[in-house]
Amino acid sequence: MGQSLRVALAQVNPVVGDLEGNARLVIDWIGRAREQHADLVCFPELVLTGYPPEDLVLKRSFVRDNLEQLARVTRATKGITAVVGFVDDDGATFNAAAVMHDGELKAVYHKVFLPNYGVFDEQRYFEPGHRCPMLELDGVRIGVSICEDCWYPSGPMAWEAHQGAELLININGSPYHAGKRAPREAMVAERATNYGTFVAWVNTVGGQDELVFDGNSVVFGPRGQVLAHAPSFVEDLLICDLDIDAARAVRPLEKIRHEAEGAEHLELVVSEVPLPRSAARAAGPPISSRIATPLEGAAEIYTAVVLATHDYIRKQGFEKVVIGLSGGVDSALTAAIASDALGPANVIGVRLSSRHTSAESLEDAGLVAELLGIQLQDYSIEPPHRGFEEVLAPVFKGTKPGVAEENLQPRIRATILYALSNKFGYIVLSTGNKSELATGYGTLYGDLAGGYAVLKDIMKTTVYELCRYRNSLSPAIPERVLTKPPSAELKPGQKDLDSLPPYEELDPILRGYVEEDQSPEELVAAGHRPETVARVIKLVDRSEYKRRQAPPGVKITPRAFGRDRRLPIVNRYSPNGAGRKAPPA
Repeated sequence: MGQSLRVALAQVNPVVGDLEGNARLVIDWIGRAREQHADLVCFPELVLTGYPPEDLVLKRSFVRDNLEQLARVTRATKGITAVVGFVDDDGATFNAAAVMHDGELKAVYHKVFLPNYGVFDEQRYFEPGHRCPMLELDGVRIGVSICEDCWYPSGPMAWEAHQGAELLININGSPYHAGKRAPREAMVAERATNYGTFVAWVNTVGGQDELVFDGNSVVFGPRGQVLAHAPSFVEDLLICDLDIDAARAVRPLEKIRHEAEGAEHLELVVSEVPLPRSAARAAGPPISSRIATPLEGAAEIYTAVVLATHDYIRKQGFEKVVIGLSGGVDSALTAAIASDALGPANVIGVRLSSRHTSAESLEDAGLVAELLGIQLQDYSIEPPHRGFEEVLAPVFKGTKPGVAEENLQPRIRATILYALSNKFGYIVLSTGNKSELATGYGTLYGDLAGGYAVLKDIMKTTVYELCRYRNSLSPAIPERVLTKPPSAELKPGQKDLDSLPPYEELDPILRGYVEEDQSPEELVAAGHRPETVARVIKLVDRSEYKRRQAPPGVKITPRAFGRDRRLPIVNRYSPNGAGRKAPPA
């Protein structure tokens, strides 16, 4: 190896708004990188504020306080160079990356491309940047960019490569959804190949409200090869020794020039920033880079939901959760996730039997609690159920029993769960899945109620897949729970099939309509029955008001309800060509 540079990627889990805590976190990991003799350590996008800070950015005191913490972090960079995400105030507000070197702030990069789609709303808070500081650390030219800037071939990274950058650093707050990692890494690898540079791509990790971040930080070589890869969904310090001469030997100058021509309209202002090697830095022995195998499939989704559940609850200061255990598959999976996220001692399962609850369901719920090692409590809802029926008997007299009578039961159950929550400080986890939420198959202020909806973005067929994955780790969910027909058990003989198409038929239609915005004609052309498509679309469209009142839950798919898919509640458009009518609550 000729001239080398040791780069560290600090894949950390900050907390939104915890400015002092995040600064301590950054300083601690700077110290870890220094102990590993790193020349340069890179942190995720907006690591000082946590990502995304949303309307906190509109508070001037918040921006001021984050700048104070930036100064504190800067002083901690003796003997090392650090790239740290923060909010800058320079006459306007910017999503920024600070370059600190040997205890001094040397340069600031402002994010150029501000995403404003899906879960992103950055144009609400930030101005686009035009700064292009070209760093030179001990003779190695380095460019810095932030997240979205990497997604444009003729963007800031192309311009930096044109200015001679041999290492391109891209700091990220890239939220997870299933299947995103592979195309994302292919895109970053393409940048490395096109520019003939090393690319160090660092991502945050952890849960924030409805988002979860997967980490999977990676270093690519100048031919697009993976040199180092961090694990999925855990904090990590990824260290890689870069052979800079290797990049100099393969620079595709004509391709760089072509891409840079497309970036000229960005009007990036280049400044040269020399960063002499610190006399305090001691060279370390060579290291072997780690290439962790990223999680995929059910393992990836399950781990994402466990982390998101843990962080949503712990970052708010809750210790324990309470879950209604029905004996069905959804509550069993929710309990397993909560147990893995928080520890069995912090999960309280509650059986809430009614006159319609089968002995089989009670037995299955009990076995789930036993297998997971969680606490189990029992309450009969029969006394309050009879009381409500007596109260309503005069006004309901002469009417046919139906949904109104059925929905008394889940609302009574929710009342008991929230009584336990209020008395003992538990947070209630709701157990409904995306298939139910999409079609409105749930009771407002009943089973839809909760502080966090663990399965909110997980369709029923995926629920079964995750259950089988969880059972491959250790016994958790009885086989009978996975094979019996799903039922709300609100009336004799009730089955989900009474109200919904089979989930194997329903879920593909929901994916097409909800996540891909396919038209009825496209869904029929894909092989779905016209009458089923029309029925499902009607159920989805008329249930928007229910979804708006559902608790938050982790985003797992490319188009989740809430942050991604935003439709008006009062809305008479229907692709079926007929007006909409609200369903029973």
